[in-house]
Amino acid sequence: MNDRFISHRLPNQMRIAIERMEDVKSAAAGFLCRTGARDESRKVAGVSHFLEHMCFKGTEKRSASDINLEFDRIGGQPNAFTSHDRTFYHGLTRAEDVEKQIEILADMMSSTLPTDEFDMEKNVVLEEIAMSNDRIEHVAFDLIIEKVFEGHSLGWPVLGYHNSISPLTRQQMLDYFRSRYTADNMTLVVAGDVDPDRVIKQAETCCGHWTPSSQPQRTTPNIKQGKTTKQLQRFSQQLVAITYSAPSAVDPLHETAEATATILGGANSRLFWNLEQKGLCSHAGAYRLDFSDCGLLILMAQCDPENAPKVIDGLRVEALKITEELVTDAELDRVKNKRRTLLAVEGESPYHRLLQVMDDVDYRGEPRTIEARLDAVDRVDQNTISRYLQQYPITSEGYLVSVGPRED
Repeated sequence: MNDRFISHRLPNQMRIAIERMEDVKSAAAGFLCRTGARDESRKVAGVSHFLEHMCFKGTEKRSASDINLEFDRIGGQPNAFTSHDRTFYHGLTRAEDVEKQIEILADMMSSTLPTDEFDMEKNVVLEEIAMSNDRIEHVAFDLIIEKVFEGHSLGWPVLGYHNSISPLTRQQMLDYFRSRYTADNMTLVVAGDVDPDRVIKQAETCCGHWTPSSQPQRTTPNIKQGKTTKQLQRFSQQLVAITYSAPSAVDPLHETAEATATILGGANSRLFWNLEQKGLCSHAGAYRLDFSDCGLLILMAQCDPENAPKVIDGLRVEALKITEELVTDAELDRVKNKRRTLLAVEGESPYHRLLQVMDDVDYRGEPRTIEARLDAVDRVDQNTISRYLQQYPITSEGYLVSVGPRED
């Protein structure tokens, strides 16, 4: 462990992960709760995301407006997100205000879930679901996840369903809240020009009374392959996608998989030049979704319904080509240099380092330095890409999903 990082665990088992960045003037801090869609039952699908909203709505010490105004007074930039496997509340401030930010965020982790705010916020979430259902890429993504993870909670959409959120009660949310937002399921992550001892002391004051509660073991899904699903929708375009199993976030081939996806379907990629620029579709790309125990590669394109068969063939042709023919040195250099630049820029930002440290601590158990991340990029070459494509082939049928007006 680099001495740049400080790891500490409170007596109640809450973890603290700190990265000292003495050459900056700001600091970022956030609370990671290891909970998301995969930890929900189908009956309450979407409760993690709805709960994220409610944690901004009031505590015993602060109303919703108090929370907003107190962040504003310190010039804070609070935010949060919920995914399939985590919820993260975070913010950016001047370094001298980070302890105050930690105190406000810690207070939010003990929300009272105000009844009047609950009823009002439920309508906000239902509107989000309705808006999502009006976007073809959201409909397709939710359908992909539902089908490839069929029978597993990773298949629930993060927003949930109208028929799970609409009848959801405050008591159901409270029960979920108390079971998941426990000391041993929470991590305080801090990055910036901070005094670790003061951060730890603040955490002891704000979070030392939280109680632990052992969490049920997560199960790894079986990823479905070799099937086809279509969903008729009144969109003007057709969206087609082929999904394959891919490395998890902790797999040694993770960075190789990232580079391969970028060559295949990122900016100036093979899909861009051979499908988009030939007028077959308005957009085509390769997207990765990864967790601690599994991952997906999704080849996706949006096109005129009449072009859908040609586009599907085009996706399969490019998947076959990248498997059978070595990627070029020029392609590798281009994507690796873009990745190096991104990591270099993010390495100078407490906000981005906060997200990277959070990700590493959650999935890998400890943070990585920027140098370690760059070293992983440097190790990507034709051999690692060939090994990846042998281990996670993309020349099989995969799982084909089609959304739009086309019936066949």
